[in-house]
Amino acid sequence: MAQLIDGKAVAARVRAEVKADVEKLKAERGLVPGLTVVRVGEDPASKIYVTGKKKAAEEVGFNSWEEHPDASLSEDELLAIVHRLNEDPAVHGILVQLPLPKHIDSERIISAVKPEKDVDGFHPMNAGKLSLGKPGLRPCTPFGVMRLLEEAGCNPSGKRAVVVGRSNIVGKPMALMLLAADATVTVCHRKSNLAAEVANADIVVAAVGVAELIKGEWIKPGAVVIDVGMNRMPDGKLKGDVEFEKAKDRASFITPVPGGVGPMTIAMLMRNTLIAAKGGV
Repeated sequence: MAQLIDGKAVAARVRAEVKADVEKLKAERGLVPGLTVVRVGEDPASKIYVTGKKKAAEEVGFNSWEEHPDASLSEDELLAIVHRLNEDPAVHGILVQLPLPKHIDSERIISAVKPEKDVDGFHPMNAGKLSLGKPGLRPCTPFGVMRLLEEAGCNPSGKRAVVVGRSNIVGKPMALMLLAADATVTVCHRKSNLAAEVANADIVVAAVGVAELIKGEWIKPGAVVIDVGMNRMPDGKLKGDVEFEKAKDRASFITPVPGGVGPMTIAMLMRNTLIAAKGGV
């Protein structure tokens, strides 16, 4: 039976590391990292996420602010907020909480954030740096997955890794990070033979948003399984993209849902903000 990878415990360790670095930064340079989250309108899920981010920022000793304009604001008005934050020396990290209202072009807003303050790691320049293997701010969820693999003692070098899902937020950057760690990487999508690809994988990262799409019987014995999926079922329970009960009997390590990858995303946002405050990787 697989060992559970406790994302809550690992995230707590990451936050503790960041807090220690913040105290050192403050003592040596009189510098306190500053994070601003821009939340447009009243999306209930966004409010929960932003509250969690603010709590974590305060825990590690950051200065933390929230910009909360009404959903009716124009794209140009939102751009003006981003430009103001770009020029504020007290703000080292800017996070524009998605989704944005339909009348606003999310890509235009994300591209307006200075790359060195883009603690979500979504700016085209940071995406390009990742693709080229250059240092830069990384998307928080795949950045967190790499830390979970490390905590499980799983070195991707020389291993076969399968990433299920090709989103710009998780799937693509995840594949690039695993490739940079010398894994042999396959990215699966709706046209892939999932069962065959997963059966050959030493590492499986599921990030597609379909409950229990990855069947437990597909998992190669001894594989490490990272489930990024978070799917709310009709009974209100959360399930991942992997059929957990059967997969845990075959995997060596597996993340639970919830309590696996989820807590790592905010923890790595704190890490990115610290990196930005220090002036880069």
